[in-house]
Amino acid sequence: MSANQPANLRYISAYPASLQEQVQQLIDKKELGEFLLKRYPAPHSIANDKALRDYVLDIKQQYLKKSDPLSKIVFDNKIHVVNNALGLHTYSSRVQGSKLKSKNEIRISTVFKLAPEAFLQMIAVHELAHLKEKDHNKGFYKLCQHMLADYFQLEFDTRLYLIQLETFGAIY
Repeated sequence: MSANQPANLRYISAYPASLQEQVQQLIDKKELGEFLLKRYPAPHSIANDKALRDYVLDIKQQYLKKSDPLSKIVFDNKIHVVNNALGLHTYSSRVQGSKLKSKNEIRISTVFKLAPEAFLQMIAVHELAHLKEKDHNKGFYKLCQHMLADYFQLEFDTRLYLIQLETFGAIY
């Protein structure tokens, strides 16, 4: 990479230099948006928190029936992707009387309200996997791939989408 590498390539900084160079060429030619639109021609239609909750719970029901319940699933405008968070899974437990109460919440950045469904699905799968695996370890990624066979490709493409948003703006 050249010394004047755009800061937004940080989204793919862990990927091989050859791949970063290919992405840089798409940026230089202003073709990244076109590349993404060919692969993902339209955004999803999940417009509100209720629809998001139904969407995520459908995935949970299919793959993680016996996992802990979710108390909240929402789009969150306070999540900043610059902090490398696309979504958040939070878990808290507290003592209430003689019982231990726990809450699991999934919050997805509002950046993904106008994104392809595949990206939303990848983020939902990622956050749901945290119900079983708290850390980003081998078991975690194996579970993600079980729920979504092309998980790794979608994660990469989501990173490209973030580069597009930051560099050139929205494509939908």
